[in-house]
Amino acid sequence: MSVKPLSSDKLYRVSALNGLSDECKSTKHLTPLDEIVGQERAQQAVEFAMSIKEKGYNIYAIGRNGLGKRTMVMRYLNRHDPNGNANTLYDWCYVSNFDDTRCPKVLKLPAGQGTAFKKDIEQLMKRLVKAFPMAFDNELYISRAEKLKTQLAQKQESALMAMKKGAEERGVALTITTQGDYQLVAMNGEEPHTEASFAELSEQEQQQFEDTINELEVELRNIVRQLTEWEEKYSDKQQKLDEDIAKDVTAHCIKDLKTKYSKLPDIKAYLSAMYDDILENIDIFLEESEEQVALAYASLDKKMPRRYQVNVLVHQDVERKFPIEVEESPNYHSIFGYVENATFKGTVFTDFSLIRPGSLHRANGGVLMMDAVKVLERPYVWDGLKRALRAQKLNLSSLEREVTLSGTISLEPEPIPLNVKLILFGDYQTYQLLQHYDPEFKELFRVTADFEDDMPRTDTSEEQYARFIASIVHDGDMLHCDRKAIARIIEYSSRQADDQNKLSLHSADIANLLRETNYVAKSSNATMIRSNHVEQALQNQEQRVSRLKDHVMQNFVTGTTLIDVDKQAVGQVNALSVISTSDYQFGAPSRITATTAYGSGEVFDIERSAELGGSIHSKGVMILSAYLASVFGKTAKIPLTTHLTFEQSYGGVDGDSASMAEVCAIVSAFSGLPLRQDIAITGSMNQFGEAQPIGGVNEKIEGFFDVCAIKGRTAAQGVIIPQSNVHNLMLRKDIVEAVEKGEFHIWAIDHVSQAIEIFTGKPTGVDAEQGIYPNDTVFGIAQMKLNSLRR
Repeated sequence: MSVKPLSSDKLYRVSALNGLSDECKSTKHLTPLDEIVGQERAQQAVEFAMSIKEKGYNIYAIGRNGLGKRTMVMRYLNRHDPNGNANTLYDWCYVSNFDDTRCPKVLKLPAGQGTAFKKDIEQLMKRLVKAFPMAFDNELYISRAEKLKTQLAQKQESALMAMKKGAEERGVALTITTQGDYQLVAMNGEEPHTEASFAELSEQEQQQFEDTINELEVELRNIVRQLTEWEEKYSDKQQKLDEDIAKDVTAHCIKDLKTKYSKLPDIKAYLSAMYDDILENIDIFLEESEEQVALAYASLDKKMPRRYQVNVLVHQDVERKFPIEVEESPNYHSIFGYVENATFKGTVFTDFSLIRPGSLHRANGGVLMMDAVKVLERPYVWDGLKRALRAQKLNLSSLEREVTLSGTISLEPEPIPLNVKLILFGDYQTYQLLQHYDPEFKELFRVTADFEDDMPRTDTSEEQYARFIASIVHDGDMLHCDRKAIARIIEYSSRQADDQNKLSLHSADIANLLRETNYVAKSSNATMIRSNHVEQALQNQEQRVSRLKDHVMQNFVTGTTLIDVDKQAVGQVNALSVISTSDYQFGAPSRITATTAYGSGEVFDIERSAELGGSIHSKGVMILSAYLASVFGKTAKIPLTTHLTFEQSYGGVDGDSASMAEVCAIVSAFSGLPLRQDIAITGSMNQFGEAQPIGGVNEKIEGFFDVCAIKGRTAAQGVIIPQSNVHNLMLRKDIVEAVEKGEFHIWAIDHVSQAIEIFTGKPTGVDAEQGIYPNDTVFGIAQMKLNSLRR
């Protein structure tokens, strides 16, 4: 037989840790890795994007969950200062716009000064709240105010007395009613005329009184108008006096702040505007109107006029040169901020002091990281992000107003200049959807950080991986791993990568394994993690998720699933397939049968006809049909119709990894030669019969090995796999030991003819002439039977 079984050293690559020095006995002697291993390509992409300041160079990080995408980016950003000296960080504050309170103004201050400015304004307000009442309650102010009031009273009294004296000379008295109105009354000596006494007067006397009163009323109106003008002038003088006092108080209190912030034009302008506004709203400080003052002081934190508060939206840490924000729940309000409402005595109100920041505010000048799927799941968030990145401005607009057509009153704060790098973490499918359906995506996310799933396995990479294990142990404060435990974890990583020559970069799997191994070691009171603890943790993992596997294997125990592992049969072969759940996959054999009947050479795929076969499986059947036609139908049509099926398959079949098994079954049916049932086969093929690699080869071999143990082990049992799958082998220890003892066999083939030879024990046959094979070969026997049918 030309194909020899693989030796046991080909089935599992042991980690010798040649990259580590002999003195290194455990992770205690290793320097923890401060970066993610094997992601140089992605790291270069991040470095490139962070070094470009122009807009649009945001990052989409592609890779499966658990590859350490966020960890790598965080470690890089914490280790480097991407801004350097090119970008200065600022504190951002909202203050009242005294011209239009609906449009609060933004103040930009150097990093760390926002809170200091807020405290300065609070101190200023405290001084003014105390200083104003004192300034308006001293002797100088009172005497000046009384002097003005006395002057007004004297002028008013003088004018009225002159009017009263003139009226009395003409027999008319000037009196004031209980309502405060002036009234002219005709006099009868010392007493006013009554209606009766006035009626006794002659008509000439009555007319004379009426004419006199009319003339005096005109004069009285002129005097009243004069009194009003004098009162207005008094009010102006009083206001001017109040303003002079207020100016003196305010200027004295505010001059130190103007000096302190003289180098910040925006602050100086705000202080000047606040100075003017204070002079116009002195009553707030003097508490003259209780309702107005109550609302003015209604506050959630301090007792000071709300209109003069400073809302520090973003306060940068002076020591931190680069803000890094991770938004775990990216909804509209958490990203873009929002405006709260407050209630005071039944009145709902809002103002600039109730503006709350979002993660974009906090990340301004730095980096904001989010999960792409979470961003796309939340309504209006994606459009808002694109709008902000395009405009490079952060508008704080009410979401309620955007999504409804109502004209509710809300604030329109001045936008904040935005300078941020956005990093989205997501999978390849989401990336493709955005590329295809959103034309703006390419312009806004010009850099793709593509994370690798695995890395080459070399002595150097094993050394790096050992340091990576040490970093997880160090970060998690776990027991240290000895040298054999490190090697076992590296071997497990190769198994996860499905390749002897690669290591999986799925860091979450390794971290989970280490945590569980640490638990096992501590439970056994060990002082160090050893390889047997790793094995126990792996067994525990499988025990938790292998319920379906146990159920499938039980069907082989009870005979519910029919299979032979020690006989021979015509047109029947054991194929191997993989069954997957969300977190576990395992292999199991299944029986493929082929029957023939006189016909026109078609291969009838029962799975496809029953709509249980997928498109890839159908393609595999078409390819094997083409191969069979090239072998047996070069000179005449094959006179048989073949029916092909997976026995006891009810849940659908897809994939082409059974195509070599199906060819073996069909050739057996053509020739009448039985196939060994103690051998299973997996592998796809092309039209020339060449074996092609398949996935899940380890699980498939282990599945058949387990079924052989259930049905009865023999020394002749084994599995046929494609030669191109040999590098994927990282088999269980018990299978490696069985192969080493000659109790199980694994053949690696390059061509389906080699599989037929192993199954039948006969040479397959070489095409000597066109369509003619030697009579003592498998193809020759099949060809003779076909020729007899043709005749």
